[in-house]
Amino acid sequence: MSNYRRAFHNGGTFFFTVNLHDRHSDLLTRHIHALRAAIRQVKTRHPFDINAWVVLPEHMHCIWTLPAGENDFPGRWRAIKKSFTKSLACNGQVWQKRYWEHCIRDEKDYRAHMDYIYINPVKHGLVTRVRDWPFSTFHRDVQRGLYPGDWAGTDEIVNAGERKYFGG
Repeated sequence: MSNYRRAFHNGGTFFFTVNLHDRHSDLLTRHIHALRAAIRQVKTRHPFDINAWVVLPEHMHCIWTLPAGENDFPGRWRAIKKSFTKSLACNGQVWQKRYWEHCIRDEKDYRAHMDYIYINPVKHGLVTRVRDWPFSTFHRDVQRGLYPGDWAGTDEIVNAGERKYFGG
């Protein structure tokens, strides 16, 4: 058994990637209302700020900021996954056992992960423009003036990949 360690930081801002067990499934987008309800339910009991979120058919990326003095993102994820799975009334494994988390280090790291989240539907060939993907907080951030509505409309940005975003 591996000795898996998570980075806990009270009141931290974290990037997450969470995958379905079946990487060919479309459960997340097909049941987006159930996923949203699960997230709302958990946020009510265990608050956190959603900085960004994109839901693709079989995985999702998001950035959360936890309240000052709190670091229990695993409990929040457990509750979201459990609530969503329960709403489907399905037998079998829905989620991959683990997920990826990264503690955001600074403003440059934050911007890179925000951009990565929003470009993901284009990267996966689901749409040709970021603004065309409906399951994203990108639209909220356009309304807030954080991104222009035509952001990432060029092939140069779309084809940049992870190395550009994460300094690899």
